[in-house]
Amino acid sequence: MKRFIAVFVLLVFLSCLFTSCKKEETLRVVQLNEVTRSVFYAPQYVAISQGFFEEEGLQIEITTGGGSDKTMTALLAGQADIGLMGPETGVYVINEGKEDHPIIIGQLTKCDGSFLMGRVAEPEFAWENLKGKTIIGGRRGGMPMMTLQYVLRQHGLEPGVDLEVLDNIQFDLMGGAFEGGTGDYVTLFEPIASLFEMNSKGFIVASVGKASGDVPYTTYMVSQSKLKNDPALIEKFLRAIYRAQKWVANATDEEVAKAMMPFFPDASLEVLTSVARNYRANDSWKGEPVMFEEDYNRLLTVIDSAGELKSPVPFEKLVDNTIAAKAMK
Repeated sequence: MKRFIAVFVLLVFLSCLFTSCKKEETLRVVQLNEVTRSVFYAPQYVAISQGFFEEEGLQIEITTGGGSDKTMTALLAGQADIGLMGPETGVYVINEGKEDHPIIIGQLTKCDGSFLMGRVAEPEFAWENLKGKTIIGGRRGGMPMMTLQYVLRQHGLEPGVDLEVLDNIQFDLMGGAFEGGTGDYVTLFEPIASLFEMNSKGFIVASVGKASGDVPYTTYMVSQSKLKNDPALIEKFLRAIYRAQKWVANATDEEVAKAMMPFFPDASLEVLTSVARNYRANDSWKGEPVMFEEDYNRLLTVIDSAGELKSPVPFEKLVDNTIAAKAMK
């Protein structure tokens, strides 16, 4: 009897092991290159941590590009199946004359995710008060800098004339430069913004995203060949993202924070909860992967306002919502 039980237990164990291995073998690996590791992309990390990709038969392997230009290079070189980056990069590639340009298949965030931080708290902050000041703004031609410039002009301030906007400091060094004494203000993304506030190194005085309005800020792109030859994979990917977008919309800030923790091991639950609260208040996360043409046109206005738009790119040339719409059904 004991021998029978031992054999039975062994068979059950081997069966479970086989089933588990078989499940792993059937998952299709997707190489995803993200522009940077940021809590701004919470729905993406939720899709992984909550198993939405796995339920679609996908295993996501993330590489952090370290800039939209680098993520675009990886996508064009075939080193990534899907790239998460600013849509302005696609506009630039088309304006360079590349016929085999990538296509935007989905949108993750819908406004600028940076916060304007000052050296003291300013409960009565007004953009007009920045006249004569110096802001650390980011890289020229990048969305953070262009959106900031757009907002400043909306409030009657001309960068380089009414105030100085520094564009020569690397993105990941902006916080350190401000802490070291450079500038009167700096634009920072989360979780750095919350960490600065918690340590009294800076104070959030305004949201650039709230001031600019809805702009397709971070998008998923694929090559034209991937779009043509592998629409099933793209649909599965976007369905997982859409499920995550809905999950985030209905979850508490703490639940969102807990879902992101595996991707930000150095951040505390307190910090990540604060981040989720700030981005939710900002209405930063898109509720669906489909991009709206009205928002895209505002993006072109932002780029043009910064003097970086060589030629307007038609919506239908860069954006294909077909699969995103199908994934939402």
